[in-house]
Amino acid sequence: LKNVIEKFEPEIVFHLAAQPLVRESYQNPVETYDINVMGTVHILEALRGCKSVKSIVNVTTDKVYENKEWNWGYREDENLCGFDPYSNSKSCSELVTFSFKNSFFNENESPAISTARSGNVIGGGDFSKDRILPDCINAAFINSEIIVRNPYSTRPYQHVLECLSGYLLLGQKQYEDKLKEGCYNFGPNEIDCVETGILVDLFCKAWGNDLKWINKSDQGPHEANFLKLDCSKSKAILGWVPKWNINIAVEKTVEWSKEYQKNNSIIEITQKQIREFFYA
Repeated sequence: LKNVIEKFEPEIVFHLAAQPLVRESYQNPVETYDINVMGTVHILEALRGCKSVKSIVNVTTDKVYENKEWNWGYREDENLCGFDPYSNSKSCSELVTFSFKNSFFNENESPAISTARSGNVIGGGDFSKDRILPDCINAAFINSEIIVRNPYSTRPYQHVLECLSGYLLLGQKQYEDKLKEGCYNFGPNEIDCVETGILVDLFCKAWGNDLKWINKSDQGPHEANFLKLDCSKSKAILGWVPKWNINIAVEKTVEWSKEYQKNNSIIEITQKQIREFFYA
């Protein structure tokens, strides 16, 4: 890792590598902590001696917060204490970043370093296990009923381009002004924080073919029931705002997935959606 950084001499670094699945973390907690905590240690240690770096963004998750099932969104100064091994490992990644920032990146000439918190991201190209939209897409491909294990859980669902635009903006803004470093939430507007069942309804409508879903719990491990983010800080300091509401986010996911199903060019549909998001 150090050799690669020394070779390319990056100015802005985004750390997104992770074991990102809650249920997988119950099956393999040691590997999850190893990747998500020590992975953060390794990248920050490798960057510590790199003179070219001016801006570092560590992407964690909205699940870093101690979830109290509140009806309001969590702000960046709330307690960090994820419940499951995945969420907790990301809380630890936040603490590692905080320590490195105070211990090694604390001079005026040090790079700016921030953490970015978002989650429940949807969009084309996600084939991960035990995620609701990939489950919907896999069922749609074979025209089968969609099984929803917790339709009444509320999540801040957003299209992947929303949070990616936030990460890019954060990397840029703190590159220009180190005082903008810190912790930032990137999530949808409150009206677009919906129950999983509503999300699946939107998917079925967008996909067509009279798709149906059923409520069927599999008695799996604990998962949070209610989670929202307060993104006031990102909007006020960075000027970041969500662009696509939940309906559009689902429609774009379906559009991408149908192109994939037809074996059409996924590069073309991806570039098309990027242009629509940033320039339309």
